[in-house]
Amino acid sequence: MAALDELDRKAAAAFPGHIVRKDLVRQFRGQFPVPTYVVEFMLGRYCASTELSEIDEGLKMVQSQLSDRTVRAGEEELFKSRARDRGSVRIIDIVTARLDAKTDSYLATLPSLRLNDVRIGDKIVLDHERMLTGGFYAEVELGYDASIAQEKGGRPFEIMSLREIQLSSRDILDKIATGRAQLTSQEWKSFLLRSIGLEPLKLDHRAQDAMLLRMVPFVESNYNMVELGPRGTGKSHLFQQVSPYAHLVSGGKATVARMFVNMANGQRGLVCQYDVVCFDEVSGISFDQKDGVNIMKGFMESGEFSRGRESIRAEGSIVMVGNFDVDVQHQQRVGHLFGPMPPEMRNDTAFMDRVHCYLPGWEIPKMSKDLFTDQFGLVSDVLAECFSRLRSQSRVSVLTGRTHFGGALSGRDQNAVNKTVSGLLKLMFPDSTTPVPDEELEWAIRLALEVRRRVKEQQKRIGSAEFRNTQFSYAIGLDGVEKFVSTPELQSEDSIGSDPLPAGQAWAISPGGHDEGAGLFRIEVTESAGSGVRILNQAPPGPFRESVRIAEQNLYARSRELVGERNPREHEFAAQLRSFDAAKSGEQLGVGVLVALCSALLGKPLKGGIVISGGITLGGSVEPIHNPIDLVELAMEKGANAVLVPVSSRRALIDLSDEVATKVQVLFYADASDALRKALHD
Repeated sequence: MAALDELDRKAAAAFPGHIVRKDLVRQFRGQFPVPTYVVEFMLGRYCASTELSEIDEGLKMVQSQLSDRTVRAGEEELFKSRARDRGSVRIIDIVTARLDAKTDSYLATLPSLRLNDVRIGDKIVLDHERMLTGGFYAEVELGYDASIAQEKGGRPFEIMSLREIQLSSRDILDKIATGRAQLTSQEWKSFLLRSIGLEPLKLDHRAQDAMLLRMVPFVESNYNMVELGPRGTGKSHLFQQVSPYAHLVSGGKATVARMFVNMANGQRGLVCQYDVVCFDEVSGISFDQKDGVNIMKGFMESGEFSRGRESIRAEGSIVMVGNFDVDVQHQQRVGHLFGPMPPEMRNDTAFMDRVHCYLPGWEIPKMSKDLFTDQFGLVSDVLAECFSRLRSQSRVSVLTGRTHFGGALSGRDQNAVNKTVSGLLKLMFPDSTTPVPDEELEWAIRLALEVRRRVKEQQKRIGSAEFRNTQFSYAIGLDGVEKFVSTPELQSEDSIGSDPLPAGQAWAISPGGHDEGAGLFRIEVTESAGSGVRILNQAPPGPFRESVRIAEQNLYARSRELVGERNPREHEFAAQLRSFDAAKSGEQLGVGVLVALCSALLGKPLKGGIVISGGITLGGSVEPIHNPIDLVELAMEKGANAVLVPVSSRRALIDLSDEVATKVQVLFYADASDALRKALHD
């Protein structure tokens, strides 16, 4: 094991008795036919210490108990024989049960012993109803009655008692919330990742965020998530190995009776019995009845489903994971990101609208031993129990009065974003009374908007006009600046996106000069207290420096018509030029610089996809452009949907080709204030 680091020491003090070294779990991986959380349950019982001597002693106990109580392939008859000779035997196995109508009694199944007719008392079944749906792992005391074995059709094996392998402490959430208060937000985020077996230092921040999003369905009721991406990124691990409250449905038929309710006996299905139901290899999933997908869509919308006369409420979250056979860029070229879904869901925009989160599985690295942690984390059953208790809470009230969403979000969009934000805040702040700082709230909002917008973008790609506005935005505080959130896979670093840039940033095209052609630039301006305009570029090119000087003087001289009552002389501006072509000088960018200065001072972004051309004189006159057709064509190549051009170029643009004219909107302006008015986002 690696040496204890600072986080290990703080976690040991904050969560005494509830942590375990995650490398110990891997020592048992593959040795015994049980999931990870079963091993961790045993390790948490005997090895929840930082003392090496106590850990070594506990490891021997765990090894002994798992060896004695887990049934390897080929040992079935040996354990049955022990039960017969001793009267009973203890085993660890997954227990399922069914009602035998012929005898009006329950029968249990123990797959490791290949027994499917084990007697079990009514009280045990009623106390543990999950064994009637998917079953659960438990420590079982299996008895044998020789006298019953003599009877015709007798069933000598009986489950005498069982103990679910999960935590029973009712105050565990309070203990974890108390310990969380002793860690910073970044330390707690890292500790959560270590608790599911991953080393945060080996993951970039995007992969860390994706891992936290995977946990949201565990803490948020009726949360619907899709994750598609490359193979080998551990998509199903969390839902199969970490929590007994999750159930994994492998590829194949999913029956309505098993998922929702069995009409024959009224038994509730998986979504009623588990916190999370995950469909693995979702491309192969199909229902046994035609209305199966419709029942699923209804449940995903409202958390209810109707069978017969009864309307049933359930809180299970639905997660669908699957694989891309190609990379994400190719998938977007040949179709859309829901392409690997089953045919009945793939192009159904109504189904997509019910998905709260599309997690970018392609941003998670393939699982390798380097990504696994050797440090301390919470015992899995402690973590799972905390997750389950958090489901009854909500953090949506944190948004009230602090956050304002843009007009592009529909009611379903806002509901999806609210649920994702609530889930992320519950993960980060398990104590509901803890105040949420603005930076943590903004982190959760940006993630929530991104994963919901990814759904909306696929709906738009399918062609539905009602989903055409995907420019999701938010503002924090009454006077907060509106910020737009995009999905990274749709963005290209060297092209103009359809989303508005942050306030103070503008795309601009230079017509070039004697030694260089037209080129695309991004002007980035920030505003703060002080005075003057300074350029951040090292050794800025002369033409750009001149454009900034002239734009500054125009801002001071015409501030009333440009920015109203604001006094630009009371603000300091920092300007930076970024070039995206061979052109570097920034010739004739005066109007673009002036518009960016005004945008920063007003705190308002420019329209998405718009690019500005034109220079300006000290007297405020707009300079003519010698090659306007080249500029508009370059704007189209770079992805712009609109270009601002001085009205003096109107006649020259009559010769613009039909193709360019239909792809790019040319907006003419008379002066700088006209350009600003047409460029600002509504």
